[in-house]
Amino acid sequence: MAKQIQEILIDDLDGGEANETVSFAIDGSSYEIDLSDVNAKKLRDALTPFVQHARRSGAVPTRRRGRGGQRAMSREKSAEIRQWAKAHGLPVSERGRIASTVVEKYEAAH
Repeated sequence: MAKQIQEILIDDLDGGEANETVSFAIDGSSYEIDLSDVNAKKLRDALTPFVQHARRSGAVPTRRRGRGGQRAMSREKSAEIRQWAKAHGLPVSERGRIASTVVEKYEAAH
């Protein structure tokens, strides 16, 4: 016994026959839409000016690190910055990440 399965795409805009599924993302959400060649071209043409001026991002959102992606600082350096910040009346927690503004002020002073 043989089986034939046929997938037919329907254009999500006009209800006609679609030729492809187009994927895109905006504002942190990913979308897919089934479109005919004509409607897929319209979508790509509309996005082209924005894509030409955009920068690529990775497939998975990554946390950006300040100051050029420097590595985590040593405990000794953290302790030194905390001590300096307290001596200069800057708010700094006893543990955890030191605010980038405090680190920048420390580095500017040294």
